[in-house]
Amino acid sequence: MPVDLNGRWVLETNQNFDDFMKVLGIDFATRKIALLLSQTKVIIQDGDKFTIKTLSTFRNYEMSFTIGEEVEEYTKGLDNRVVKTLITWEGEELVCIQKGEKANRGWKHWLEGDKLHLVSLQLLCFTG
Repeated sequence: MPVDLNGRWVLETNQNFDDFMKVLGIDFATRKIALLLSQTKVIIQDGDKFTIKTLSTFRNYEMSFTIGEEVEEYTKGLDNRVVKTLITWEGEELVCIQKGEKANRGWKHWLEGDKLHLVSLQLLCFTG
């Protein structure tokens, strides 16, 4: 059974966030503003259907999806990419893989106690 991620989650820490935004090509001024913001994440989960809202005083971002169904996503106001997004459960982790002009991006959400964790991924791919 999937984890219940419903709730309102307030950002406590953002380790390596500036480096991650650099990799995404986000300009200096936007990165500096983003590092100062207090962010709140609101997750509405109804079975396999989700709406995730990231709220701040600078920008808000909202995405809706169904687990296991690929959707086209425009990351407007973030890094302004058009990607194909697929979100699945891997055990108790909600995992997003994005395919687009900047390859192999995504994120993971999971709970530890009363804390929601988010790791932004820049996936590394190797061939042998």
